[in-house]
Amino acid sequence: MTRPPLSPFTAPTRISDMFAQSAAVLARPAPSTFERFERRGGTGQALLYVLLAAAVSGVIAALFSVFHSDVTFFGQLFSRLIGIPAQFLVFTGAVYLIGRFLFGGTGRYSEVAYTFALFFVPLSIVGTLIGIVPVLGWLVQNVVIALALAFFGFLAVQSSMNLRSPVGAGVTLVLSALAYGTVGALLLGLLLGR
Repeated sequence: MTRPPLSPFTAPTRISDMFAQSAAVLARPAPSTFERFERRGGTGQALLYVLLAAAVSGVIAALFSVFHSDVTFFGQLFSRLIGIPAQFLVFTGAVYLIGRFLFGGTGRYSEVAYTFALFFVPLSIVGTLIGIVPVLGWLVQNVVIALALAFFGFLAVQSSMNLRSPVGAGVTLVLSALAYGTVGALLLGLLLGR
């Protein structure tokens, strides 16, 4: 069966629809739940949704920058507005390329981006809000939210790339994380001139 082309700006464009889809994915985590939604939006909607998470993170970090002498209000705001969507694109791009070329996945990039946005946005907003709390916030962000992102990412890889093998989906996710880390380290090295 051939699929019709999917525009990166396919409806729905309403954030409220995406919140409802996120709630469904978080309440009933399974590849089949992701599959219900993977073609209801595209790359454009995913980026819009991720920008929402970036804005929340940026505003909170900017407001709390007054407590740190080494960061500025606008530095925090703009670094998150640019950095979070860029990191999302790099990671989901790695998932798509690795899943497709190493494991024969048949999904489209728009499906990967949209399914990942459905869990990434609410989890990152919760992590940002909890991150305000000293010590406990760090623990929740770096352990609980990280484990939740890995769990939902595993399910999203299975769904969006049509990789039913747990090994293929897991290795795709791990290799994508390594690729993401490598790209980040290279970019940081370029920015710092090293």
